[in-house]
Amino acid sequence: MTAPDSRRLVGLLADETRRRIAAALILAEEPLSAAQVGEQAGVSLRDAVDGLDRLQGLVEQVGDAWRLDGDVFQHAARSEAAPAAPSAFADEPGEIAKVLDIAFADGKLVNFPTKRAKRLVVLDHLVQRFEIGQHYPEAEVNASLGEVHDDVAMLRRWLVDEQFLDRSGGMYWRCGGSV
Repeated sequence: MTAPDSRRLVGLLADETRRRIAAALILAEEPLSAAQVGEQAGVSLRDAVDGLDRLQGLVEQVGDAWRLDGDVFQHAARSEAAPAAPSAFADEPGEIAKVLDIAFADGKLVNFPTKRAKRLVVLDHLVQRFEIGQHYPEAEVNASLGEVHDDVAMLRRWLVDEQFLDRSGGMYWRCGGSV
């Protein structure tokens, strides 16, 4: 029989008697007979036999005894694990892509990092919106930054404070960041 997926596993363990049988087998150091399972689980022999029969896929018979197949839980967890979504920043090196994937969702800045090293990665990504050597009025900087986050003043301030942008007379220009 194939190993149950997590939904089936939960269904198997939804019944109190079957949970007690599974618990008895988990605690057992060696396979138990149906009578021993009933005794350890505190259920009748009939309930133990019925429960063991219903737990097929979670328990396995070894001769005249039963044991819990511990690999079933691992299999169920693996089968239900969501595949990792591809990085929206696949063109970036691994660690940088990780930081950006956490910070951005659907092109919007949703998690601004508190650690400076990670914050610098996000700011470097944001400054790429501006061309080196070109001057931008504050309204244009606000419009560009507003596409990714509502608090444009905070982003402008961070970009200037961390020397990614410089400003004078209401104009901004890129003075840092990777090229």
